[in-house]
Amino acid sequence: MSLRHEITHHIVATYLPDTSAADLEPSLDLFETGVVNSLQLLELIGWLRERYRLPVEDLDLSLRSFRSVAAIQDLIETNTPTGAGGATGGKTH
Repeated sequence: MSLRHEITHHIVATYLPDTSAADLEPSLDLFETGVVNSLQLLELIGWLRERYRLPVEDLDLSLRSFRSVAAIQDLIETNTPTGAGGATGGKTH
């Protein structure tokens, strides 16, 4: 499963259970559309930290980094050693 597909699948399963993963555009603004709110963002960051070993404590995080599936993918690829930081060995949702 590709990184983008896995992120999309998690967001749909967690925040949009009545939506198909194929319907979630990678560039859709998750905050502006109400898919993710501030409390859910904390949960999402926790999942990213655990799943991809994203070093969130060491990063200067902004909402811009989580605005869309594409932005989250870029954050992971930029800030993990392998670009997917454990995607093959971590837990899935």
